[in-house]
Amino acid sequence: MCGIVGCIGCENIVDYLIEGLKELEYRGYDSAGVAIKDKNEIKVIKAVGKLKNLEDKIKKVKFKKPKYGIGHTRWATHGKPTEINAHPHKGEFSAVVHNGIIENYQELKKKLKKDGVEFISQTDTEVIVKLFEANYKGDAKEAFKKTIKMLDGAYAILLITKKAPNAIFFAKKGSPLIVAKAENGFYFASSDAPLIGYANEAHYLEDDEWGWVDNEIHLYRDCEVISPYFKALPTNKESAKKGGFRFYMEKEIYEQFEVLKENTLGRNTKEGIKFEEVDKKFFEGINNIIISACGTSYHAGLVGKYLIERDAKIRVNVEVASELRYREPLLSQDTLFIVISQSGETADTLETLKMAKKAGLKTLALCNVDNSSIVREADKTILLRAGIEKGVASTKAFATQVMTLWMLSNYLANKNEYYAINEAIEVTKVDTSLHEKIKRLSKRYTKGHGFFYIGRDIFFPLALEGALKLKEISYIHAEGYPAGEMKHGPIALADPDLYVVALLSKNILFDKTKSNIEELVARDATVLTISSEYIEMTDDFIRINETNHPMVEFFEMMVITQLLAMEVAIRMGNDVDMPRNLAKSVTVE
Repeated sequence: MCGIVGCIGCENIVDYLIEGLKELEYRGYDSAGVAIKDKNEIKVIKAVGKLKNLEDKIKKVKFKKPKYGIGHTRWATHGKPTEINAHPHKGEFSAVVHNGIIENYQELKKKLKKDGVEFISQTDTEVIVKLFEANYKGDAKEAFKKTIKMLDGAYAILLITKKAPNAIFFAKKGSPLIVAKAENGFYFASSDAPLIGYANEAHYLEDDEWGWVDNEIHLYRDCEVISPYFKALPTNKESAKKGGFRFYMEKEIYEQFEVLKENTLGRNTKEGIKFEEVDKKFFEGINNIIISACGTSYHAGLVGKYLIERDAKIRVNVEVASELRYREPLLSQDTLFIVISQSGETADTLETLKMAKKAGLKTLALCNVDNSSIVREADKTILLRAGIEKGVASTKAFATQVMTLWMLSNYLANKNEYYAINEAIEVTKVDTSLHEKIKRLSKRYTKGHGFFYIGRDIFFPLALEGALKLKEISYIHAEGYPAGEMKHGPIALADPDLYVVALLSKNILFDKTKSNIEELVARDATVLTISSEYIEMTDDFIRINETNHPMVEFFEMMVITQLLAMEVAIRMGNDVDMPRNLAKSVTVE
């Protein structure tokens, strides 16, 4: 979701802002802009669409002596994606960029309008800069402090003003923001990626921290002066490059083999599963588990439910975080609360974590981003080690989430599946001849009135995930269903223009799933079966390796469904890395 960058004291301000915003493109955006303090003027340049549009506009602007600047990629929440609604938003003498949502902006806007303040956008963000200027009474620091105290909701804010001509103001609450220190100045960003190569260490702002930078950092928590805690930044930027692949998503699908080896390194041993992050004492007294997540992470949680209940004999409920946070769930002290998030900033998931902490539950996060809000909030964290994932449609993060849950199931059950786990990693190595076959098959699956993905047991969540991948990037309607549920209504849709992807495990309910496939074939649905056993009656067939473990089948089918979704979307001419209306890190409700 929206991305923020900023810098002061750096040599090439415009270059950093543009390059930084490019590093944040993966989050999803519909417009972008920069505000640059140039001599005595704040120059604001904005554009709708791709960053190329912003770059073209900036090239036409003559800068005399730029001192510092802020930039933003916007994903619309309030107001349509237009240049007026794009960030930065400007007042008479200030400009601001903001991630998050100001919940009381209507109330503040109404009051400001009554005082004669004019607004030009439909956004909540414009309220911040107009409120700051209304609060300014000769001291910019006091005006900023007063402004953020009046805001309700989530925010990461950078603000510049002519009234403090050598400073960038910042504030963080519920939305990520990082300040990094370099020899030549300070850099801001909403994630690590834009900072790599410009600075070596960074302070990851906590909620309610605010302040400003000039030739040093002035940091506060509420009214208390605090010292920044600088940590080393990552140094490897190459992992975020495409590496010769057509799309980041394609690269990330191919990376899963190496990523899963990294994920299991030191954890999956011949003596059993070992986690440095947690020990057995942490799980003492636990009789129930609640898993809270959204989207792809929710599907991973459903796989975890099957595995943990079957192996560890612990009751597991998997909850959609956006629903759980507004219910009044029964949270007992013998419950372990697990949250799953790729970014560690998923707003709904983070709120359920805070709810569980407030109720006194033990909390565990499965997350890909160290120092993220969820990691800092949880009692314990098992990092996914998936590396930077730029494709909006998650692939390798999902693979590491499921693998981590499988290892956790082994850990809780005192079970050792060392060889099966290694076998599952091996089958994620993409076979290029198989990929070519899927490319050719994709021609058949670009029309029709929709898809059903069907499976049983752990293959039902994989059916949900396969359908989600397809609809995210191809914009074709797709649903995941338990195979046995088709005859309870959905089979009414069966005809030659209904496409069915059948996940047929040789190790779990083979005959029953095969029978469900036969029911669809009999009603003329177009069926693609993925299985180790050839099914002659279906229209298309993709063979997987013979194995005696369903999780090995799971990981091989996972790669196939990812490749199929990608190839169908490419065949339709879509940008699979940045699908419409979606964002990588969903930091608002």
